[in-house]
Order: sequence, then C-alpha cells, then structure tokens
Amino acid sequence: MRTLNFAKRNFKEIIRDPLSIIFAVILPLFLLFIFQQFDIPTDNYKIENFTPGIIIFSFSFITLFTAMLISKDRSTSLLIRLGISPMKPMDYIFGYIISIIPIIIIQNILFFILAIILGLNFSINIIWAALISIVIAILFIAIGILIGSIFSEKASSGISSIVVQLVCFTSGMYFSKDMLGDVFSKVCDYLPFDSCVTIIKGVMNNKLDLISIRNIVVFIVYLLVTLVVSIIVFRKKMISDNK
Repeated sequence: MRTLNFAKRNFKEIIRDPLSIIFAVILPLFLLFIFQQFDIPTDNYKIENFTPGIIIFSFSFITLFTAMLISKDRSTSLLIRLGISPMKPMDYIFGYIISIIPIIIIQNILFFILAIILGLNFSINIIWAALISIVIAILFIAIGILIGSIFSEKASSGISSIVVQLVCFTSGMYFSKDMLGDVFSKVCDYLPFDSCVTIIKGVMNNKLDLISIRNIVVFIVYLLVTLVVSIIVFRKKMISDNK
C-alpha cells in the first residue's frame, strides 16, 4: 500500500510537468505522422519499420523525466524525510516504476493507433509487440533511476539528453547503422537500443527471424545489470543522504 501511495504521488508529479508529456508522447507522435507524409526512398521510414524506432525514441524521454523526478526528490530532501518511514529502497524503486507504466501504456496505444491509421496492417502481433515494449521500457526507467541517483537535477537533464541522442544515432531509427561503417555498426551491436528496436520490429511484423540470440542476450544483460546497479546506487545514496 505504501508503494502504491508513493507511486500515485510520483504520477501526479509527472503529469504536473506538461513538457514531460509533450516530449514523451506528442513529439514522437508528430514525428511518426510527419515522416509518413513524404516519399523517403529508404526502408527505414516505412511505417512497419519506423514505428518501432519511434517507440524506443519515446522511451528515451522516459529516462529523462525518471532521472529528473528522482534527482528533484533528492534535491528537495523528500527522500531524506521518507527515509525515516518503514519503506525500503525497493519500495521506492517499484514506486517509481509503477508510476511511469501508465504513461508507457498510453504511449503504446497512441503510437499503434496512429500507425494503423497511417497504413500499418493490424494483427495480433501488434498487441504482442505492445506488451513486449512495456518490458523493454523498464530498461529505460532503470537508466533514469541510475542517472537520477547519481547526478544533480541539472546534471541529470544533460546526461539524459545524451541517452536521447544515443537512441537517435544507434537504434537505426533514422538511418541504417551500416551506413556509418563497420566500427560504428559493431558499437551499435553492443548497445541495447538497436536490439530493442529489432525485437519490437520482429514481433510486430511477425518476422521473428530478424531477432537474433544476440539481440535478446544484449537486451536481457543490459536490463538486469542496469536494474541491479540502479537499485544498489539508489540504496547507497539514500543511506548517505540520511546520515
């Protein structure tokens, strides 16, 4: 119950900032719409290929306002005051994750509705892709928790912006990673963003052969490591801030 109450408080804090909603939902929807109005001669911008990239792009803003929320809570000493409560660090972590899940669900619903309107063929695979993308989004929440636990509110904004740029350039959203050479392509292979896009694309288009074991392993490793490290760092910061 305490975790749910904390999650409700976090959700209210998020929706009080309209810029968060604009960047996380409105901007990606606009990009999805506007790029489908031009006949761009590359497969990247076909609706069935561009939609997964836009979804992962929108998740990068989840990282941004997760980091901002946590760093703000730290700077205002909210977590110090809550530190005397019976809540444990894991309760806070789940409280942050639960508060952001509704926004992710809204994102997915709106993105897939618009994609279908723009020509994406509806099938049961879209529902599976939407469910899998919620799991993928937890990685981006965990990255935000890690950033917000380490850096100040101002620094968290800057570091999170780097994540947004990394997603743009390494996910294959705007252009194929192969266009920038073998070295860049290899770097993308071992960052999670390209694998996240590939997993959603493969499930959504019923082309599971697109998804390699490497994609799955890279995503799972990044998810587990980031979650564990973010929990450890958050716990240590809470202990040090309460001394």
